[in-house]
Amino acid sequence: MFLRYNKKRIKKFAQWQRVPYRVKPMSQDEHECATCGRHYMGNYCPQCGQSAKIGRYSLKNAFLLFIDVWGLGNRGMFRAIRDLMLRPGYMIRDYLRGMQMAYFPPFKMLFLICALSLLVETGVNIQGINRYELYMEKEKEYAQKKQAEAKADDTLTAARKEAQVATYNIFYMLDDKARQNPQLTVLVYMLLFSGPLYLMFRHCPAIPDLRFSECFVAMVYIINMLLIFIIIPSFLCFSFKAEAYFDLFVLFLAIIPIKQLSGYSYWGTIWRIAVALIPLTIIVLTLFVVIMFLYIMLHPELFEHLA
Repeated sequence: MFLRYNKKRIKKFAQWQRVPYRVKPMSQDEHECATCGRHYMGNYCPQCGQSAKIGRYSLKNAFLLFIDVWGLGNRGMFRAIRDLMLRPGYMIRDYLRGMQMAYFPPFKMLFLICALSLLVETGVNIQGINRYELYMEKEKEYAQKKQAEAKADDTLTAARKEAQVATYNIFYMLDDKARQNPQLTVLVYMLLFSGPLYLMFRHCPAIPDLRFSECFVAMVYIINMLLIFIIIPSFLCFSFKAEAYFDLFVLFLAIIPIKQLSGYSYWGTIWRIAVALIPLTIIVLTLFVVIMFLYIMLHPELFEHLA
């Protein structure tokens, strides 16, 4: 009986996931716009666009105006967050098909979520601590430890020791820059991954004529979904080790929206993502080699013994 009840709930939830958002019917009441004075029927004034719900000023209106400054007053923001957590792939498919007024714009959401993540990292959490500084201190201690181990290793030549020390410096510098500029870091990774992912999913069953621009927008929404989940352990101040495990788990959640968006089976989605990760790995490694080369060119004194 219990299993049958659960199966019915799961089936009902799966059916709900596939149903697009339905706009509420237009009001048949007659209104007079407080801004332009036009008489009309509906939810918004056809002349100036003011909502029919706007009336006398109240604390509720003041609060809604305040959060609207940050883009949170739009009902589409809350709806987009809910659907990204419960029906991400289907929501993205609805957005790509033209249902754009129902959901918050993906790029605007990305910058807002990154800003919120930065606030949480720097003190807006349940313990009120600056987790960014703590993390960078731990990373600096780790880098210094590795540098000390390299210098104390008698099996390495002086040139190899200096090279390893410089390598740890580069890793620390890149990690610091990535955490200081989360929006730019996320956009770079999306640009790098969107190409291989598009090649693997451009003829998917749900969208046979998928465009690269649509794939990129889908990636932005998927990153927004992942960031929403990743903020949770930061806000609750998990240990860095526990947070790392949680973040790894969250990355696997990306399979769900891609599966729902593409229409492939889970297995078909997983192997295509795995194949798309191969060129991404090559690109990232190539970029790291280029950065290393540029670092050597800018700081030749650290590598002079290698010549």
